Amino acid sequence: MATRSTSKRPRVFSGIQPSGMLHLGNYLGAIQQWVAGQSEKDQFISIVDLHAITVPQDRETLHYQTRDLAALLLAAGIDPQKTTLFVQSHVRAHAEGAWILNCITPLGWLERMTQYKMKAAKQESVLTGLLIYPVLQAADILLYDADEVPVGEDQKQHVELTRDIAQRFNYLYGETFVVPRVVIRESGARIMALNEPTVKMSKSETVRGHAIRLVDEPDEIRYAIRRAVTDAGREIVFSEEPEKAGVNNLLQIYELLTGKSRPEIEAHFARARGYGDLKNEVAEVVVEALRPIRERYRELIADPAELDRILAIGAERARAVAEPKIEEVKRKVGFVLPATLG
Repeated sequence: MATRSTSKRPRVFSGIQPSGMLHLGNYLGAIQQWVAGQSEKDQFISIVDLHAITVPQDRETLHYQTRDLAALLLAAGIDPQKTTLFVQSHVRAHAEGAWILNCITPLGWLERMTQYKMKAAKQESVLTGLLIYPVLQAADILLYDADEVPVGEDQKQHVELTRDIAQRFNYLYGETFVVPRVVIRESGARIMALNEPTVKMSKSETVRGHAIRLVDEPDEIRYAIRRAVTDAGREIVFSEEPEKAGVNNLLQIYELLTGKSRPEIEAHFARARGYGDLKNEVAEVVVEALRPIRERYRELIADPAELDRILAIGAERARAVAEPKIEEVKRKVGFVLPATLG
């Protein structure tokens, strides 16, 4: 298995699509981990605009949401001095790597992907990009010799495919890629919808009360949480029972934002008069947690030139890692690399 010798810190790759508005589930399931790991890990975070166009996109919306996502990530605590933050399409090696890996990936591997089958079932005509985007995801990860890939449970299968592709390439052409491992946060990996706690909170859902956006105003946050679906009982405890999904979701949010232990939280809410008390307290915790993010976002989004500067620096740093790797891949496949003139 290929290994990296240039850094003792674990290298992490994460990608996030510029579609929809970041919500509390994104923050607790992913961004919070990225921020916490910035000093201990060598992190690459990509705004994966190439992935976004696997389904039709409005060009002006995609353009806006790419910068908007950068602003939100920075506002939420991503430090461009510690983390390489860049736009996927700014680094051409991603597209080149995806094509080469497509050519060694069996079709059956892609057709088995649960995400593909779910999304394809909702479309009259399935675009090729939807089928092969897990290979682009593999290229994203493997170009950086990532040791860890933190994902939600729904993306675990794609990282397992990445491992299979890396091992296949290494077998065919010699040791080239680090085989990454999946990292899933035990609590918070799946923050559920407030209005339907049996489904995951979604960036693309626009129904009011479904999710809490990172830039929602305090009154909107309180509205969503106070109307969150719960059960007919009164017991406020962590539980995997389906009928307690709504209460469990609220408790997980409270747990992740306060850092308190589960026994401590359950003891605290044992004195509550009912779910109303739980909802009110969770709402205020969320309001205060998101306040500095919302304020910083407003400053950042008002200065697109500064956002572009930060993303340009990130892309330069990403290319410094990805370009040597794609050249190694091309040599091993048998391509003739362009000569250096001068």
